[in-house]
Amino acid sequence: MINAAEAIERLKLGNRQFMDNIQNEATLSKYPRPAELVREQEPFAIILGCSDARVPAEIVFNQGLGDLFVIRVAGNIVAPTQIGSIEFAAAKFGTPLVVVLGHTQCGAVTTTLDELQQPTENQSPNLRTIVDRVRPSVEQLLETDLASDRHALIRAGVRANVAKSVQRLRNGSDILEQLITDKQLTIIGAEYAIETGEVVFLDEYVED
Repeated sequence: MINAAEAIERLKLGNRQFMDNIQNEATLSKYPRPAELVREQEPFAIILGCSDARVPAEIVFNQGLGDLFVIRVAGNIVAPTQIGSIEFAAAKFGTPLVVVLGHTQCGAVTTTLDELQQPTENQSPNLRTIVDRVRPSVEQLLETDLASDRHALIRAGVRANVAKSVQRLRNGSDILEQLITDKQLTIIGAEYAIETGEVVFLDEYVED
């Protein structure tokens, strides 16, 4: 298994290939038949991403079958089921890297900001659970100068939400905390730009 720094570089390379529209045949043909993955998997990175249909992690990082352990939920929020899924992959497969992948124009962040500025009556309780998890990341932004610039507000909200999710993963699980302490796991944030296809790593926190 590669280490976290190598995993980051592999993701960066894959994203550059995606942006350049280069199909990495070596990666995509590594497992020519899905049956070869029946017995085991060795994902080199765990991606906690948004459910947005425009941000499929395997494609934007140009990876093949078995390379990524992907968890997708609106707003790339952190809830017990997401933490449990990450604990499972990190502990069972020895995957060294977790990337919280947010994206520009995120609907969950936009909806939360709209709800804070103009609360909706009779909002779906299920949708509210998502809003309530994004809320702590973005509500303080409404007290800054960004509140008058919707584009800048949403952009800052996306990044703040990624940072909050990273913090929750680093500090919200005894299993993940121990893996970090033992230098077996790195958790970082990234942002995918829907406008360009580029992934920017926001925090390359890698244990020495």
